[in-house]
Amino acid sequence: MSPELLALILDSTLETLYMVGVAALIGTLAGLPLGIFLATSARGELFEAVAVNRVLGVIVNATRSTPFIILVVAIIPFTRLVAGTSIGTTAAIVPLSLAAAPFIARIVEAAVREVDPGLVEASLAMGATPLQIVRKVLIPEALPGLVLGVTLAIVSLLSNSAMVGAVGGGGLGDLGIRYGYQRFMPEVMLMVVIVLIVLVQSVQTLGETLARRVNRRQRQG
Repeated sequence: MSPELLALILDSTLETLYMVGVAALIGTLAGLPLGIFLATSARGELFEAVAVNRVLGVIVNATRSTPFIILVVAIIPFTRLVAGTSIGTTAAIVPLSLAAAPFIARIVEAAVREVDPGLVEASLAMGATPLQIVRKVLIPEALPGLVLGVTLAIVSLLSNSAMVGAVGGGGLGDLGIRYGYQRFMPEVMLMVVIVLIVLVQSVQTLGETLARRVNRRQRQG
C-alpha cells in the first residue's frame, strides 16, 4: 500500500476518533442526567414526576427506535443550523450525539435501578436529601455499570461513525466507501475494517478494565 493511502487511513482514523470522542462526551453529558431522572422520577421514587417521566420515556424510545441513517437524513436542517453545514466530520457529530444521548440515558437508567433499594431507604432514614442520595449513593454504586454502558455506547458510535461516511460524514467509513467501494480498492476496505476492529477491541478492553477498578463491591470483597 502506498504512503499516500497510509496517510489517508491515518487522517481518517483521527477524524473518526474526533467524531466519536466529541459525540461520546456530548452524549454522556446529556444522557447521564436524563438517565438518572428517568430512574428516579417514576411513581414513589425520589423525584416523583410520573407525567414528565412518561413523556421523556416516549421521546427517548422514539429516538432510539429510529434507524441511524434515517436520523442523519431527517435532521439535516438541524445539523446545518448547528454546524453550519450538513457534510463533513464536524457536522457528523450532531446526529452521532443525538443518537448517543438516549442510548446512554437508558443504560444509565438500568444501572441506577440495579442499586440496592435498601441503600436508598437507609440514606433517607439518616436524613439525606434526594440530591445527596444521587451523588453519594446511586452514582457511586452504579459506577461499574455506567462505565460499561458508556463503553458500549462508544462501540456503537464507532459503528455509526462508519455508517455516516455514506452521507459525506468523513472518517473511516467515508474512506472505505470512496476508495474501497467506488474505486474498487479492496485493500483499503480491508485496512478500514482492521482499524475499526482494533479501535473497538481497544475501547472494550479499556472500559472493562476501568469498570473493574471502580467496582466498590469487588474491592470491599
